[in-house]
Amino acid sequence: MNESQIDLAHTVALGSIGDEDQRAVQDLLDTGDPVLRADFTQEVQHTRDALAQFATAAATPPPLALRDRVLAAVAADQAPATAIQHNRTVLYPSNGHSRAAND
Repeated sequence: MNESQIDLAHTVALGSIGDEDQRAVQDLLDTGDPVLRADFTQEVQHTRDALAQFATAAATPPPLALRDRVLAAVAADQAPATAIQHNRTVLYPSNGHSRAAND
């Protein structure tokens, strides 16, 4: 199977297949190559199995002290806010003059 066919198998497994992809799947399944059909069907099933495992996996909560450590690191790393002025020159093509402009 090529990369495009693998992507198509993943799309089928996700259930997000459009009309154009549906035609491509049908063309692939109608092919005279039984190995390609079997590989495609197996890829769809493996993807569905992986998605099922993700859906049932339990999330591990972060350590209780993580929030406090992150907030402390942010507070220690914050620099005081200062205004920054950028000067640039603006050219006006109609008259060829320029002037300084502030952002």
